[in-house]
Amino acid sequence: MTYSPAMIAAMTYKTLQDVVGHTPLVRLQRILPPASAARGNVILAKLEGNNPAGSVKDRPAISMIRRAQERGQIKPGDTLIEATSGNTGIALAMAAAMMGYKMVLLMPEDASAERTLTMRAFGAEIVLTPKAGSMELARDMALQMEAEGKGLVLNQFSNPDNPRAHYEGTGPELWEQTGGRITHFVSAMGTTGTITGTSQFLKEQNPQVQIIGVQPQEGARIPGIRKWQEAYLPEIYQAARVDALHYVNQPDAEDLCRRLAREEGLFCGVSSAG
Repeated sequence: MTYSPAMIAAMTYKTLQDVVGHTPLVRLQRILPPASAARGNVILAKLEGNNPAGSVKDRPAISMIRRAQERGQIKPGDTLIEATSGNTGIALAMAAAMMGYKMVLLMPEDASAERTLTMRAFGAEIVLTPKAGSMELARDMALQMEAEGKGLVLNQFSNPDNPRAHYEGTGPELWEQTGGRITHFVSAMGTTGTITGTSQFLKEQNPQVQIIGVQPQEGARIPGIRKWQEAYLPEIYQAARVDALHYVNQPDAEDLCRRLAREEGLFCGVSSAG
């Protein structure tokens, strides 16, 4: 059989979708307290910043769009809507551009200019909600736009394709990369998709693996970590999958963020530091 150049290219070269996930797991060398290191403890960091749009959110962004497309809910050219405070919006803007969709993102008016510009660079339309810091209002407005027929809300907070991305990707990767020796998984909690899906997979392999969720202390503003009001608690969250919650304050998270860069060479965000 003779293959055309186009067929050879399709068989040989990956697309951007194909390189989401499979991120490295690296050992931290200097952050671990000496007493803990002496007991043989090892802390590993998964470098989700290696994803194309720069965060773990690339995984659910691709998953939510791809699965909706497979179910026939959407087709290229349609408009997608989502409320976001940062990295999910960037990931969705990238994924929408790559897969041929229009993307409308709703964000609180005090969202960082850098993130807003990044989303716009990917072609997304940005709607800033009038109440600073209110993701709850952004979520309500997104649903209102959907009710008015302006597009489909992917709804990362209740969409099972969010944790599914971690059940099928992040969890198996961690298990394989640690040779099944992982004892604890620590995750910041925002939409809770990462911790919910990863926990499900790891607990199926070994129920003794401890799942630790990180939330901000009262009054702390740590991008990427949230403690939701009860009425807005993500529907995908399953409390039974989290063994313990730890609360972090903003100064400590910011300090460790700087230390990770200075002492480990890891340039990461404040939520990762938390």
